[in-house]
Amino acid sequence: MKYFLHILFIVSLSVSAQNPIEALLIEETKLDANVFVSTNNFNTTFYILENVLFKQTTETKGIDIGYSNFQLGNITTVNTFNPLKINVFYKDFNTVLILDNRLAEIFKVDFNSLPDYKNVSHVSTGADNTLWIFNENTQQLELFDYKTKTTRAQTLPIKNTVIDIKSNYNQCWVLTKTQLYVYDYFGNLLKKIGNKGYESLATDNENLVFKKDNRLFYLKKDTDTITPIALPNLLINQFFVTNETLYIYSDETLHKYQLKID
Repeated sequence: MKYFLHILFIVSLSVSAQNPIEALLIEETKLDANVFVSTNNFNTTFYILENVLFKQTTETKGIDIGYSNFQLGNITTVNTFNPLKINVFYKDFNTVLILDNRLAEIFKVDFNSLPDYKNVSHVSTGADNTLWIFNENTQQLELFDYKTKTTRAQTLPIKNTVIDIKSNYNQCWVLTKTQLYVYDYFGNLLKKIGNKGYESLATDNENLVFKKDNRLFYLKKDTDTITPIALPNLLINQFFVTNETLYIYSDETLHKYQLKID
């Protein structure tokens, strides 16, 4: 019955004909990384180099803090939404490690050892001691409590290939080959949007940025209008957005832009 309490919108992620969003270049910084993960307004940057997760801050005076666990294979994804509970996902070993703000291990989640085995393909941060996980066995998104080893909420099966998930404490966005699904904390489907070729996404206070064909597009919260972001011609290796500030990692350089959102 809870699904009837929520409105389901079915729209399409098509690009608006309106003027592109202007991106004002603020600065460019050299960064030697294989993968840029995230940064924030306090000049803390996370990146992966040679399968080691590094945290770079102005306080460390040029010495970056590193974390590695080579026994678990290659790092698949890192989520720093909660800087006190950073999750590092090793897909090959079906394992997530939770790190504190000094990159010290505080919890290990081995999905292979659970009584209810879960084959996890994607992981993102939830509230408290939870993770949003996509369970390939059931094709369901779950809000998993790693302390109690229980599932607090789960969605109906998603019958599409999942290519990316992002979350905050209240919602989770699941990008598939054909749809974008938006879920609340209880696993209820709030919105379903047709995907017209977008390959990945980032979130910023429930606003979304999508990547498609080396271009970025912006979807403002509570709207259905996708607007292209005007950027110079550069290879977008990774991107991240926070507080309407866009970071693009390209050719060992981290580009910082201020988005001019109406």
